[in-house]
Amino acid sequence: MINLTPSALQAVSRFISTSADPVAGLRIHVQGGGCSGLQYGMKLEAEKAEDDMVVEMGGVTLLVDPYSAPMLDGVTVDFVDSLSGSGFKFENPNATGGCACGQSFSA
Repeated sequence: MINLTPSALQAVSRFISTSADPVAGLRIHVQGGGCSGLQYGMKLEAEKAEDDMVVEMGGVTLLVDPYSAPMLDGVTVDFVDSLSGSGFKFENPNATGGCACGQSFSA
């Protein structure tokens, strides 16, 4: 379903290990917004929702809600650290278009 590159897995593990609060997993979701209509979101969750899909990868628990699951199927998440900035990058085979800034997509 969702794939994390080694770089992304390392970054997520680091964020979880430095969290002051208990973490049940990393929620990856899709929400309305951006110039192409949809954008990705990520946040650490203290609790798993009853209807979440759970993906275990390299010691990290990913939580995906039922709305986001079809749009995230096959997504690869990478973490890029360069002179121009650092952050997560999504490669989505379900995206039919995207904006020039790379922050939103359409499906």
